[in-house]
Amino acid sequence: MAQGRVEADALSFHVDRIDADRIDELVGILDLQAELPGIRRMRRWAHEALAVSTGERALDIGAGTGSEVLVFAERVGDDGAAVGVDPNPSMLAIARQRAEAAGSAARFVHGSVYHLPFSDAAFDVVRCERVYQHLDDPAAATAEIARVLRPGGRVLLIDSDWYTAITHPGDPDVVAALGAAMLADMPNPASGRRLRGLLVAAGFAVDDQGSEAVIWDPVTARPLYQQMNELAGQRGTVTREEYDRFLADLDAGIERGDFHLSVTMFAILAHKLRSLGPE
Repeated sequence: MAQGRVEADALSFHVDRIDADRIDELVGILDLQAELPGIRRMRRWAHEALAVSTGERALDIGAGTGSEVLVFAERVGDDGAAVGVDPNPSMLAIARQRAEAAGSAARFVHGSVYHLPFSDAAFDVVRCERVYQHLDDPAAATAEIARVLRPGGRVLLIDSDWYTAITHPGDPDVVAALGAAMLADMPNPASGRRLRGLLVAAGFAVDDQGSEAVIWDPVTARPLYQQMNELAGQRGTVTREEYDRFLADLDAGIERGDFHLSVTMFAILAHKLRSLGPE
């Protein structure tokens, strides 16, 4: 990716840049997020909308821990194929271990959304969740998704729009500085609102849309705030004292039941047109 790498040891928002010795930290964060009710509702809606059936070939891009590929594997059965792609070899190892432990036929391969290691029209269904926020060239990624989908094939993109993030309580200036540091490390923080346009431009017809204001609990939010603070500290935009005060305000709010962190996620379901002309 063209985006410059942040020096020191912050846990990057670029999954392919995360060192092997921090992969357990990332997996822990992803597992916590997967239990959030908003994430679970969004994923459940996505699978219902895609309606993957027996014998189909389904691809999950940015497969992470592999949980959604396992769902695909159950749906496609022995006659179909469920494949996950991820750019991080250490993450792929985790996904394969979990698939083996579950007795799943899900398969995981190394690859980038910019260069998917599959032939043209190889899949009936493509799913891609929270990958576009990391992309410098989302149009190129969308064209690559179109390439590996058969005509009429379905795609479902899910992504966050980080400009919708709300944190309470906390000094607004410190909250803004933490958020700005995170956005500076994220190539496409407004990705959620752009998904529809990218799909239409790449020759897809939109079939449905969904959204979820994902509300984070304090346990899940804490690693995110720490990640933001590492980035802000490297840029000198938040001091240790300011961050400690921010955490004290948060903890006091949590203690009295006055805490909120939410980020809106958007989902677009579309199908690949058989031609770029009218259907």
